[in-house]
Amino acid sequence: MLHIGVIVGSIATESINKKVALTFPSLTTADVEFEFIDISQLPLYSYDYDADYPEVALEFKRKIAESDGIIIVTPEYSRSLPGVLKNAMDWAARPWGHSVWNGKPVAIMGASGGAIGTAAAQQHLRAILGHYNAPTMGQPEMFFRFTPDAFQVPGEVTDEGSRQLLTQFVDAAVAHVDLHVKAHAQS
Repeated sequence: MLHIGVIVGSIATESINKKVALTFPSLTTADVEFEFIDISQLPLYSYDYDADYPEVALEFKRKIAESDGIIIVTPEYSRSLPGVLKNAMDWAARPWGHSVWNGKPVAIMGASGGAIGTAAAQQHLRAILGHYNAPTMGQPEMFFRFTPDAFQVPGEVTDEGSRQLLTQFVDAAVAHVDLHVKAHAQS
C-alpha cells in the first residue's frame, strides 16, 4: 500500500483547496492511504532553529519523510504560492544537508474560482521543488476551477465533470509516486 502525504497550501478555515484535497480518498481505487499533513502550527522558519528544531517542525519533517510521495494542493496569493506554504517547504528542507524533499516524488495542483488561477503559484512551486531535487509530476497539470455546489458534502464531489478531472489527477499522482517507489526499490 502506498502512503501519500497531502499538504494544503492554505490555513484558511474554509479553504477551497482543502475541500478539494479531502475528496482524494474517494476518487481512487488504488491501494493507497492519504495522510493530511498540517502546516498551520509551524512557526516562521529561521536558521536560528537549525541547532534545535521545535517538535512541531520535527513531526512535520517526519511525516514527509515517511510518505512514499506528496501531493501539494495550493491556492495562489499575489501571483505566487502562499507564504505559509513556502515557510513549510523551508522547514522540510532545513537545516542545510537534511532536506526530506530530496528524491521525494511530488504532484501539485491548485483550485481557484478561475480557470488558471493557480498557474503562477504552481510554476513557482515547481522551481522550488526542482531546487530540492524532488521529482515533480509534469502531466496532467491541474488548474482546477472550484464551484461551491460541487463540494457541499465534505469529502465528496457531486459534479461528475469535476469528479472525472480530479480522478484523473489523483490516479496520475498515485502512478507517479508508485513509479518512483518501484524505481527506488530496484536501485
